[in-house]
Amino acid sequence: MVMIKKVKLILVICTTIFISSCANDDEKPNSLESNLGISQEIKDLIVFEGDQDAPIVIVNAQAGADDELHRDDVEDIISILGDTGFLAVNVHQAQTINPDLINRSDITLDQAISMNTQSIEMLYKVIKYFKDDGRTVYVFGSSFGGLVTQGLIAKKGIDVADKYLIVANRLDIDDIIWQGLSEGRFGFFENGINPVVSLNPEENVIERNTARIIAGFTMYRYTELFKDYNDLSKITYVYGKTDEVVGRLTPAEIEFMELKKIRIIEGNGNHDQTTSGDTIIPIFTDLFGMK
Repeated sequence: MVMIKKVKLILVICTTIFISSCANDDEKPNSLESNLGISQEIKDLIVFEGDQDAPIVIVNAQAGADDELHRDDVEDIISILGDTGFLAVNVHQAQTINPDLINRSDITLDQAISMNTQSIEMLYKVIKYFKDDGRTVYVFGSSFGGLVTQGLIAKKGIDVADKYLIVANRLDIDDIIWQGLSEGRFGFFENGINPVVSLNPEENVIERNTARIIAGFTMYRYTELFKDYNDLSKITYVYGKTDEVVGRLTPAEIEFMELKKIRIIEGNGNHDQTTSGDTIIPIFTDLFGMK
């Protein structure tokens, strides 16, 4: 995510899930894919754990931006929830499906934007596949994954999925931050408020390109992109007041979210604390009804 070189999602969901089903075969979705697992076309875009025919699917937009798709995110979920009645998937992004895009030579901001569009399209394709099959789909995006999720909503609409949980992110990042990122320079927020940008680009080409990929999302003002939506109540937004990576939400961002009916959860922690299991577990279980 913004300003930290090695931000990885540590997702641990600790809860008990009970899903009862009295439906017979006639009551199941009328789909060629029902009870046939996941199509190979979709398998090529994801790693997954759990019941392939589960009625509930949690789609993880991976944090990073990394050049490798991580299986441990979905393994953590299923190791606790069990593999019956539940499916967790992690979706490829442009730079995970083709790491050479970022690990050989510098990319431009325009190239980063194009890659982000590809990442959104892959995420959309996976979500639509499961929705068309009659599943309930929840989207989880933490740190960089939240940016991909916001890009998805901006391009494809709020009704693509059933609910969204976005953690440790911003709608309108400070201009000085994304502009620095576009040049391969990371930064941070003092006390979660004051932006500070490195004077020099990163020495490593992957880090410079990662910064540009992040800039390709943070350059947009999501308050503008979301302004025509009257109801964004499907979104729950979690932020930390001392988040040094993305900064805290501004009063203007909070006012916009309240106007659009976004559920806001405020914490006192920094970026790591906001994305930790201690913070996310109760929110996750409450939001997605996993008691």
